[in-house]
Amino acid sequence: MKTSRKINRRQFLATSARAGAVIAAPLIVPASVLGRGGAVAPSERIVMGGIGIGGRGGYDLGILLQERDVQFVAVCDVRKARRDAVKQQVNQAYGHTDCATFRDLRELLAQRTDLDAVLIATGDRWHTPASSMALKAGLDVFCEKPSSMSVAEGQDLVATARRYGRIFQSGMQRLSEANFVFADQLARSGRLGQLHTVYAHQLKFQMRTDWLPAEPEPAPEEVDWNMWLGPAAWRPYNSAYLRGCGAWLDYYDFGTGWAAWGSHTTCQCQSAVGAMDTSPLEYEYPGRQDADRMTCRFANGVKLVFNAQGWPKPGDGGMWRGSCGVRYEGSEGWVAVADGYVRPDVSSPALLQEFDQMVRDYQAQTSRPLHHIRDFLQNVRSRRPCIANETVMHRTMSTNHIANICMLLKRNVRWDPVKEEFPGDAEANRLRSRARREPWTT
Repeated sequence: MKTSRKINRRQFLATSARAGAVIAAPLIVPASVLGRGGAVAPSERIVMGGIGIGGRGGYDLGILLQERDVQFVAVCDVRKARRDAVKQQVNQAYGHTDCATFRDLRELLAQRTDLDAVLIATGDRWHTPASSMALKAGLDVFCEKPSSMSVAEGQDLVATARRYGRIFQSGMQRLSEANFVFADQLARSGRLGQLHTVYAHQLKFQMRTDWLPAEPEPAPEEVDWNMWLGPAAWRPYNSAYLRGCGAWLDYYDFGTGWAAWGSHTTCQCQSAVGAMDTSPLEYEYPGRQDADRMTCRFANGVKLVFNAQGWPKPGDGGMWRGSCGVRYEGSEGWVAVADGYVRPDVSSPALLQEFDQMVRDYQAQTSRPLHHIRDFLQNVRSRRPCIANETVMHRTMSTNHIANICMLLKRNVRWDPVKEEFPGDAEANRLRSRARREPWTT
C-alpha cells in the first residue's frame, strides 16, 4: 500500500517472487486471491489493526470487516476479554485463526510492520498519544471522538500528521451522513437567509476531580491497569471504571468533560457556519453547573449555543427529536436534525423539495462518499485529506475544550483562534494543556 515504511512482508514476498527466489509446484490459485469475482487481491488490500476495540470501536470494526479492500489482522487491548472477543470476531468473519493479539500498543506498532492503518477506539485519554505513536510509525489513523484531550494535544496531533505525511480521520461521522450534510448545505447556501444562531446538543456531563475507592488489582494479563491509565494521573483500580462505557466518563482525569459530547455536535455546527478551520472568539459562562445554554460567538457574529434541553419535539419547546441534534436558524427559516431522522425538520416544507438534489450536488462537488469509514479508506489510497481530518478535528475540538475551560473558571473567556491563546489571560492559558504521566509525555 505505501512506501514510507521499511519493507514489509507483502513487499518482501512480491520482490522475492519477481527475483525467482520463490520456487513452488504448480498451484490452483483461487479467483479471490487474484482479485477476481469482485474480490480485492491481497496485495491491494488495506491491512489494518486496532487499538482499544470495544463499544463504539466494535461498531467500527463490524463495518471494516465488511469492506472488501480491508484485511484486519491484529488487535491491541489492555483487557484480555476484549482482545479475545475481537480475535474471535475477526477470525469468524474471515474463516481463519490468524488475528494476532497484543496487550501493549508499542509491541503492535513495532512487530506488525505489515500494517497500513489502525483503528483507535480507546478511552479519551489515549486517543492522541496512540494516534501520534501510530502516525510516527508510518500508519494512517482512524481515531474515534473525542480525538484530543486538550488544545495542546490537538496542536501536537496536527503537527505530527503533517510532519509524517499521514492520513487522519476523526470519528465525527455525522459529517458524512446525508441528513446532516443537507442541513449544513441549507445553512451555507443561504436558503435559510442570514444565518444568526446554531444550536448543538449537549449532555449534562460532570467533571469530577475525585476518584473511586481502591479495589484489588487484577493480574496484568487480565487487565493491565497501568496501561489502561496510560498518560492519565495515577488512580487506584476500581472495576466500575471498566463497566459499559465506563464510570470514567465523568472523571476529568480520564475524560474530556463537556467536550466529550460536544465532539458529537460542534463539528456539524462549525461546518454550517463555514468555520471548520477556526473557533469562536467569545464564550459566555452560563452561570450553572453544566454547559447548557453556553453561548459562543464566531468572528462573523453567528452564535453557537450548547443546548441540553432539546429533546422534545420542535414546537413543544424542544429543538430536535433525539440525540446529537443540531439546529440552524436564519432570517428566513430554520432546519433541525438529530440521529434517527428520516428527513430533517424544517420551517417550511418547500426546503425539503431539493433534498436529493442538494445531497447529490454535494457529492459531485466534493467527491465525498456518504460513508465516514469509506471516506477514510478512499483517502488512504488517494492521500487526500479526510472530511474530519486533523485540522477539522483540532479546530472543532478546541471549541469544546475552551468551553470546558470557561466552565472550570466559572467566567467568560475570550479566544484568539489565530494565535490559539486567551489574550492577556494567564489563568485560562495554563488550561490549554494537561500534564501527562511518564513515559507518555511526548
